[in-house]
Amino acid sequence: MRDPCRYNVAVPVALGVAGTGAGGVLVGTWIGAGAAYPTVAAAVAAAMLAAIVRVAGHQHPHARFGAANAVTTVRVGLVALAAAILGADASSAALWAVVVLASLEAALDGVDGWLARRTGLASEFGARFDMETDALLVLVLSILVWQHEKAGVWVLAAGLMRYGFVAAGWVVPWLARPLRSTLRGKTVAVVQIVGLIVAMAPIVPRPYSTIVAAATLVALAWSFALDIVRLAQQES
Repeated sequence: MRDPCRYNVAVPVALGVAGTGAGGVLVGTWIGAGAAYPTVAAAVAAAMLAAIVRVAGHQHPHARFGAANAVTTVRVGLVALAAAILGADASSAALWAVVVLASLEAALDGVDGWLARRTGLASEFGARFDMETDALLVLVLSILVWQHEKAGVWVLAAGLMRYGFVAAGWVVPWLARPLRSTLRGKTVAVVQIVGLIVAMAPIVPRPYSTIVAAATLVALAWSFALDIVRLAQQES
């Protein structure tokens, strides 16, 4: 018997990778990237999608992939297109491309959750898919903000904080316990993404980009600290 958590994922994932490659041709032409740019973007999307299916595919209980997960797949493609700009020259076109791609991803955030509830296809897989996509976007943006000297190397902490938290859970088991979603957490996540997008914009020079990035990092650290306190209270 086919695994219902996996067999219906192959086609939308393949379409997502192909769509990212096609998008890479358009974005690459806009920013003057090399011929390898679409291939790199598609490879990044393929790796991201394969990883989430590998880690959380068993949490997808429905017979259909669903429109909500399709939207998240589009978001993954947008993140991959931004990630493929890593290492590119700091041209105005490249910076604006990152701003546009990240803004589109942020605009679609929330649409997938609404669709999942609307269609009755909400799942732990969908929630994890959404969360990992946002986490990777923050990591990519933090690297780009640092790479293009819009803030110091400390801004990488914004992208690495969640992965460090997950790694800490392997050593301290109570840190790996599920956390209830909160308005505070959702708000800080949005502020983090928007803040890094603003810092990335060519029209926002230093030191203003640094101030914005620092403010969002402080908000993120505060939110993580509160989550750790909540988990510690549960443990005691």
